[in-house]
Amino acid sequence: MGLILLRYGEVALKGRNRHIWLRRLRRNIRACLERTGLEGTVSSAGQRIYVDTPTPEAALEPLRRVFGLVSLSPVTVTALDLEAITAEALHHAEEAGLDPSRSFRIQARRANKAFPLNSPQINQHVGAAMVRRFGASVDLSRDVDITIGIEITDRAMLFHRIIPAFGGLPLGVEGRVVALISGGIDSPVAAWLLMKRGCSVIPVHLSQSETETRKALDNIEQLRRYSYGWELRPSVLDHGALLDPVIQGLQRLGEERWTCVLCKRAILRAACDIAYQYRAQAVVMGDSLGQVASQSLPNMEVISYGMPKPILRPLIGMDKTEIIDLAREIGTFDISTRDSAPCTFLPESPITRGTIQQLARLEIALAREKEES
Repeated sequence: MGLILLRYGEVALKGRNRHIWLRRLRRNIRACLERTGLEGTVSSAGQRIYVDTPTPEAALEPLRRVFGLVSLSPVTVTALDLEAITAEALHHAEEAGLDPSRSFRIQARRANKAFPLNSPQINQHVGAAMVRRFGASVDLSRDVDITIGIEITDRAMLFHRIIPAFGGLPLGVEGRVVALISGGIDSPVAAWLLMKRGCSVIPVHLSQSETETRKALDNIEQLRRYSYGWELRPSVLDHGALLDPVIQGLQRLGEERWTCVLCKRAILRAACDIAYQYRAQAVVMGDSLGQVASQSLPNMEVISYGMPKPILRPLIGMDKTEIIDLAREIGTFDISTRDSAPCTFLPESPITRGTIQQLARLEIALAREKEES
């Protein structure tokens, strides 16, 4: 069996609720192993979680996608004996490629106070052995080439690899949200960010074409790689059936420029209905301030006005380059940039600075026109 040490971040700050969050995090780790077909047992002690698995290398990549974890390291275990620890540290240094041209540091963490040496003393003893063996220089800064970690608990654990994870909160601790997912770049990233903050996501897609729907569903499948502990089950609605009555009313009034704003309001109302159905607390959109006409601040005020659920826009302060970089990192960018089908309802000159007063007058006119027809 191989041992992997998992480190968590914000969970450690949760005070009296920490045991609840830790329980959820361990559950999600087990779900990760199960979904990826890996054997392993999950345990915790102190401020660490451990995974014992016969396939530690194969488990590293899936485990780093478990939200709540900040990093992980494959470790080797040795006896609580200083010479045994030193010998194992030298082995790790050799495996990491330490030589006279590279710098190193030793970072010991002694949780077991019965061990006769404290952390600085362990660092000094093992570091001196490193210098004698490899002729390498010591560097205590973050620019060091190689770090050898030593953790002293009821056993000694050593590592030289620290694989960064995504951090955040354990999936599921912050309730449920409905996430609107299109075939574009932004909305899958917005959903991912809410997952990272501990929300269980209910994906909803408004289908305009088979091309865009396939992209949306493929991106939802990509998001499943991060959704350990929660099953993503998308709802696909007919965009045309939802919007046709709005379009027809606007055409008869000669107000087609309001199409994008009223389209989003119709979509949000449908998403709110689904949120009530699945006991979700909010709706998530991929809006970035000023990116397109419907995402101007005045229009976002109008679009959100009167909605019965909070509307979350996690990308609101990000520019397109930042969103694209994140989409690449989480694996949705290539899917989102496949062949696309343009929106067939887009007006030639969409309104960019609507007001709630204008919206109120327009909705009254639409309701009156509907009654008369």
